[in-house]
Amino acid sequence: MISTADSHMLISPGSHVIVGMSGGVDSSVSAALLLEKGYRVTGLFMKNWEDDDFDECSAAQDLEDAQSVCDQLGISLKTVNFSYEYWERVFVGFIEELKAGRTPNPDIICNVEIKFREFPQWASKCGADYVATGHYAKITRQNGCIYLSKPKDLKKDQTYFLHGLNADALADFIFPLAEMTKEEVRRKAKALGFNNHDKRGSAGICFVGRRNFRDFISRYLPSQRGKIVNEFGTVVGSHNGAYLYTIGQRTGLGIGGPGDPWYVAKKEIRTNTVVAVQGHDHPLLYSRRSIVAEPNWISHPYELPVQAKAKVRYLGQEMPCQIEQSDQFGTVVHFEKPVRAVTPGQSMVFYMDNVCMGGAVIDRTQP
Repeated sequence: MISTADSHMLISPGSHVIVGMSGGVDSSVSAALLLEKGYRVTGLFMKNWEDDDFDECSAAQDLEDAQSVCDQLGISLKTVNFSYEYWERVFVGFIEELKAGRTPNPDIICNVEIKFREFPQWASKCGADYVATGHYAKITRQNGCIYLSKPKDLKKDQTYFLHGLNADALADFIFPLAEMTKEEVRRKAKALGFNNHDKRGSAGICFVGRRNFRDFISRYLPSQRGKIVNEFGTVVGSHNGAYLYTIGQRTGLGIGGPGDPWYVAKKEIRTNTVVAVQGHDHPLLYSRRSIVAEPNWISHPYELPVQAKAKVRYLGQEMPCQIEQSDQFGTVVHFEKPVRAVTPGQSMVFYMDNVCMGGAVIDRTQP
């Protein structure tokens, strides 16, 4: 049984902790909790995107909110611009994946490249002993090994987005909200008098913000009109670029007529064709076998085959599966039951009880 001791329980009071401050309630309460435990705390606001429409991501308001909280707590707030690093290591790859017909998750890459690499490196130069964020996750330890585990609030569990990390990256991190629910965090913020106690959490990709995704991506990928066909090849509609769609998508297809709603079942980038089917539970939307890229194991490699549970999207259910190694295909995941809308380019994250084992990018599936 893995110890439930979170990493911050092992840190001596008086240590200098730099907290990533987003302007939201989670990072604000994280800073307050660390102060209460006797740590020296500094806030850091990271700007990761340059845009003429600066407030589209609410960045200006977020910075103001972060500064207000730091002023109330009596701690300093530093700012750093990681826009170049974000562009080179996150956004460029995001566009290339879209062009290849996949559906990437830039937030996962941002965690690996920016929040858990650039941020701690910058913090170390500023004399920090540890760094912290407002993620809902827990760091547990057993026999000298560091594990990423689920937090108390399973509804807010963010280990899916952190599966690309390793034990070394987690060693100097603190997740102060590991033992709190979102409701408790909001109550704490309100009791402390934070103006952002009821601020709505961020959703979606930051650099898209409140803008229409299609309009935003058209800045970087030209429109390419193509056909939407059914499973028999009959044309049922048209689109402005197959890369704009994701497996299982219902909205935005613009297909009328009688019968059940239409869903995206497949994208053929070479011919710029989208295959759509009618019915939420159409067989072409389901698969029992997926081939994934080489997994990232957070704490240690697992001997394959291994039984686990897998999530194919952040808000998806954990599905029992077996992870195997194939000479022909590499890493193959077999599900006990068919899984809907397994999407190439997205991440499949593996769990064993409350421990996040790691995960991998989905390469392809077999309907």
